[in-house]
Amino acid sequence: RQRQMCIRDRIKGSGKTPEFVALDVVDLRRAGDHYLKLRKIYDSTVELMEKYLPDEVAFEAPFYGKNVQSMLKLGRAQGVAMAAVLSREVPVFEYAPRKIKLSITSAGSASKEQVAGMLMRMFDLKKMPRNLDATDGLAAAVCHFYQDGITRTKAGPNNWEDFIRKNPGRIK
Repeated sequence: RQRQMCIRDRIKGSGKTPEFVALDVVDLRRAGDHYLKLRKIYDSTVELMEKYLPDEVAFEAPFYGKNVQSMLKLGRAQGVAMAAVLSREVPVFEYAPRKIKLSITSAGSASKEQVAGMLMRMFDLKKMPRNLDATDGLAAAVCHFYQDGITRTKAGPNNWEDFIRKNPGRIK
């Protein structure tokens, strides 16, 4: 089973409010063996990168499970998706499942259905997706949107150019 990644530009933001852009999944059921699935993940990620031109990409970090083989497959899948993103020189961010759930529902133990329901209300989406992995990806993007705003607020200026422009008298 393929976990989802979500490209941040599937949501856009102005100020403190994210704006919904798209929601979908990569269907791997007909992709063949595991290696062909990895290729499809890579190619699909590159297509998404070219279509949406994101500034950043957020992933849900893998959680520890009891099935080692499933964890290895998940790690490989995320690795090729990350490689596709990084090949386009786009920064990658990862968030723990609990942090994502907390940022969306205020409950770190929320179910997939609760997260999906909150996202549906947040973006006024009329129809629940059949595959809740899509909303997992959207949740990672929203978590990153909120985290990015918090980080920038706490850190002050976003970079040295902003600092210099905003504080010309402090530079000698």
